[in-house]
Amino acid sequence: MTTLLHEESTSPAEDEATTPTPILVKWDENEPANPFNWSTRYRAFITLQLGMIAMAASVGSSIMAPTEPTLQKVFHIGHEVSVLCISLYILGFAFGPLCWAPISELWGRRVSLIFPMMAVGLFSIGAATSQNIQSVLITRYFAGLFASSPVSNVGAIMGDIWPPKVRGTAVVFYALAVVGGPTLGPVIGASLTVNPHLGWRWTEYIQAIWTFTVTTIILIFLPETYAPVLLKRKAERLRKETGNQAYYHRHEMTKLSPKIIVTKHLSRPLRMLFTEPMVTCIALYASFVYGLLYMTLEVFPIVFAQHRGWGLVTSSLPFLALLTGVGCAMLVNLANQPRYARLVDAAGGKPVPEARCAPMAVGGIVFSIGLFWFGWTANPKIHWVVPVLAAVFIGAGFNIIFQQCINFLVDTYRLYAASATSANTLLRSALAASFPLAATPMFNNLGVGPAMSLLGGVAVIAIPVPFLFMKYGVTLRKMSKFAPVDDERPQANKETRA
Repeated sequence: MTTLLHEESTSPAEDEATTPTPILVKWDENEPANPFNWSTRYRAFITLQLGMIAMAASVGSSIMAPTEPTLQKVFHIGHEVSVLCISLYILGFAFGPLCWAPISELWGRRVSLIFPMMAVGLFSIGAATSQNIQSVLITRYFAGLFASSPVSNVGAIMGDIWPPKVRGTAVVFYALAVVGGPTLGPVIGASLTVNPHLGWRWTEYIQAIWTFTVTTIILIFLPETYAPVLLKRKAERLRKETGNQAYYHRHEMTKLSPKIIVTKHLSRPLRMLFTEPMVTCIALYASFVYGLLYMTLEVFPIVFAQHRGWGLVTSSLPFLALLTGVGCAMLVNLANQPRYARLVDAAGGKPVPEARCAPMAVGGIVFSIGLFWFGWTANPKIHWVVPVLAAVFIGAGFNIIFQQCINFLVDTYRLYAASATSANTLLRSALAASFPLAATPMFNNLGVGPAMSLLGGVAVIAIPVPFLFMKYGVTLRKMSKFAPVDDERPQANKETRA
């Protein structure tokens, strides 16, 4: 009896003494599993995969643009309905990120890419085999909905594997695939449509073939890159190997329920869009230039086919001028990298988002020049080379702005980069979906010169945006609920503002 009382009196103390102290799992110094410690060659291979999957999604947005006249004849529809093949796909880009970004931050990046892209291939086949316009439009919308996954999440993956000092270089080459896709799509689509042995349906078959091919590659070779998911797996492994249940990571404590998924994860991109001034301003700026890129899908046929009488394939070739401009933009963005690296070093290795704004300012000026130039040289009396050169400026200005917007958001929000870029994708895709619908009546009623001048005026009004971020960016980040703000060194801030 005495022994029993003694055991009862000491067991609570023994339990307290033997309760393990929780051990938070972190990366060890130079740990090979940390994505930042992977070799440059391996990370470049990952970036190549991401570029291919992003191009598969972005080419699909414009590849059916040249098929509009054919669809009108085959399905007996008007121009406004045929344009929906483009607009609905882009509209899918707007709403898909609300799902794929939270999934990437809960279960990892691989899941958020592989399964959606498989669906893109299936819906592309569905569009290719459709027997009525309703089926074409429905399958195109859902293809865009799933294709939004790489468009919204790949930028965040870049932040997972590339340190801020060199991330800009990687994003330059990735953005070439994202932005180049919509400019290549019309050329590919026109070539397939005019071929009597292929036709408009092969625009979607080619889309499916490319999508399944690239998805198979990333299924085999793309690793998980999201640090919280990797650290969670590390904690699970340590508990199994050591038998010590004290190892844990905060990501394991994420509890899921329908209410939490809706109120916290699915709503995060929307909350960031409407409550984060930086996300709102960047999204508005990127949305305008992104919308104009897709407006060219309708404007170029007016200028080169309707006014100059060029054929379907020939009138799509000026899109290659846009692609040339996109390539030229790489030079500007790469030229900023040494300056950005100096600022990162001055800030103790911390990201300096405001240092991304100087190229953005250059892009805004180049973009505005290109719009006015194109608008007032599109007249058939002027040699075609002149407006085509203007298209180079439009492509260059757009790509400079687009790349730096991605870099700015990834630098600023880090772990929440997927949600931040998804908020950006939501707004810009919604606007881009509406621009092609408005292009034909706007340019036919106002004329190419006045209509393009109106858009150029808006572009000029937006030029001060990057200058405002250079001056007030740090202050805005300190007000943010999602953006971690490190103690930047004074000289870094001073040079950034300069």
